[in-house]
Amino acid sequence: MKKPHKIFLKLYQYAIEIFILINKKKQSNTQKSFFEINTILNFSSKTKWNFAYDKILIEEDKSMYVAHCVQTVQLQSNIVGYIVDIKHSGKFLVSPTEKISPIDIEEGKRVCLDKNKYQIQFVLPSRIDPRVMSMALEEKPDILYSDIGGCDEQIISIREIVEYPLLYPKRFSLLGIDPPKGILMFGPPGTGKTLVARAVANRTNACFIRVICSELVQKYIGEGSRLVRELFQLSKRKNACIIFFDELDAIGGTRFQDGFGGDNEIQRTMLEIVNQLDGFDYRGNVKVLMATNRPDTIDPALMRPGRLDRKIEFSLPTFEGRIKILKIHSKNMKHNADIRFELLARICPGATGADIRSICTEAGMFAIRKKRNYIEEEDFFLAIDKVVKGYSKFNASVKYLNYN
Repeated sequence: MKKPHKIFLKLYQYAIEIFILINKKKQSNTQKSFFEINTILNFSSKTKWNFAYDKILIEEDKSMYVAHCVQTVQLQSNIVGYIVDIKHSGKFLVSPTEKISPIDIEEGKRVCLDKNKYQIQFVLPSRIDPRVMSMALEEKPDILYSDIGGCDEQIISIREIVEYPLLYPKRFSLLGIDPPKGILMFGPPGTGKTLVARAVANRTNACFIRVICSELVQKYIGEGSRLVRELFQLSKRKNACIIFFDELDAIGGTRFQDGFGGDNEIQRTMLEIVNQLDGFDYRGNVKVLMATNRPDTIDPALMRPGRLDRKIEFSLPTFEGRIKILKIHSKNMKHNADIRFELLARICPGATGADIRSICTEAGMFAIRKKRNYIEEEDFFLAIDKVVKGYSKFNASVKYLNYN
């Protein structure tokens, strides 16, 4: 009879042999896969690689100048030249190579120049600032028109200008009219201006770009105007685009004479927006939405028809609007079925949509404090007393000072 340690040793040797066989099989399969990939990609084997020659080619490869095409010049009947601006070098009159079509070269585009012959070798795509690219929303907002209460008339007006021209363009072409392209939404804070803009982005397949106007205020001269130009360049690349300028009063204020350098730069940024809204360049399917809480401070040049064709006021919700907003924000909440929303809407006059949403949230907090898993009508009463009456002291500075 064999000893136990000899049996284990024999089993261990068998296991090693099996492992070696499996490893050899995997190695052969890996080499076969590499061979197939190299055959498909037309790569040569390692034995034919010449690293020294590749190094010489890399060293001999010449760099190029990156320049901006400033002007197109007709030299002869069949010859076209281009004036390009090379940074830190100056302006030069150059010609393209035979590989490039003159149609591809336009004023304002970036091009690559050979350092020896000064010929245009490539046409580069337009350079867009990463800050501008980050303003475009890649995902659709999840807000629907049915999720907004108290803004029925405003939604109809916005859909006529923004949604209908994008979805039904033939209706306007048959009538022979150009659809309006600019909207100014104004009203108190919390009345649903930004919410409606997000619903428009959800309804259409257009690219939606949201711009916080305070981000366009830059400390360097011309930086804000450049961001505005690149913003509209990005929008023109899309089949359809909606640009939403939020808090317009940050840069759209009325111009005045006695201003400091920072104020002058803000005015330049505003003038660039005015130029882009109603300039010589065709805007295509680019719709512009603007929102502000202070329409009285906006410059008249920005407000005129042709730039902002329709002004839509978002006032405080009516009694029926407050009922609808209460039902919208409480539909996903667990509450008693006998809650009188009409009574709740009647005892909070002057409340905005944001206030009513805060009321629903505070009602849930009162239920949590009382260790209940449902909301009662009394919780809504306490929430209204806290939100509407408790926060009213902040509406007027005199009352706030007396309160404290």
